[in-house]
Amino acid sequence: MSWLVALRLGRVSNLPTVWTNVLAGFALAGGGASASLTAIMLVSLTLFYIGGMYLNDAFDRNIDAVERPERPIPSGQVSATSVFALGFAMLGLGMLGLLLAGFALPGGTGWASAVGGLALAGAIVFYDWNHKANPLSPLIMGACRMLVYLTAGAAITSALPPGLYLGAGVLLCYLIGLTFAAKQENLNRITNLWPLVFLAVPFAYVPVAFGYAAASAFIYAAFALWVLYALAYLVLPARLDVPRAVISLLAGICLLDALLIAAQGDTTLAWIAVAGFPLTLMFQRWVPGT
Repeated sequence: MSWLVALRLGRVSNLPTVWTNVLAGFALAGGGASASLTAIMLVSLTLFYIGGMYLNDAFDRNIDAVERPERPIPSGQVSATSVFALGFAMLGLGMLGLLLAGFALPGGTGWASAVGGLALAGAIVFYDWNHKANPLSPLIMGACRMLVYLTAGAAITSALPPGLYLGAGVLLCYLIGLTFAAKQENLNRITNLWPLVFLAVPFAYVPVAFGYAAASAFIYAAFALWVLYALAYLVLPARLDVPRAVISLLAGICLLDALLIAAQGDTTLAWIAVAGFPLTLMFQRWVPGT
């Protein structure tokens, strides 16, 4: 398997959105993650993401043979057996990383983050296994991202604060709207517009949380404009382009993470999360961000 095929299978262009999810989880849990803990959690949750993407292609191989024959497995660039093995191996390595964070680092929270990782792995495999036929799959995908927040937060404290759950709920709603749109990528049309209302939830919650501080207000405005830009490709007949809307909304996850971080008063970390947004867009130019 070539490096390009490996990168396409892992949809690595979207990795900055996972990294900013981890930073948001830290901030919402109270902050204070050490450099070593941050590094381990970033690597571990990167492995969860890439492993999940591998398993997604492996489980979808028969459908992709009809709808997307250019994907690596149906096009014969790699075997389904290899992709299954690599996907599950990465989930296992991610779990080992969480155990290392919990037990080998000073101030580790023991099993807390590993329990979150186990729930995340279960949600990933369940989604990959039956998302095509499951009308609740947007909820399950949203739960996967929500569990990234909770797993990251659990690496700092085993007593997760209410604000972390609330922020995770905001991300869940955004992912429900995004995933509903993503399910229409192959059709390149939206069969129902009402699920997109979930994308509006962050705009109702975040202003209350950050009190219109200057940095937060700027990020809020940028996020709002970007979501409207993406929605134009979903609702305007003259601009209809569902795949482009989906990759745009994916990149917007970084801005949402930055908003939630800024709401905790950590402006520096919020700007680091903002940097994930152009990084995602740049990566999407080289590896499709489906």
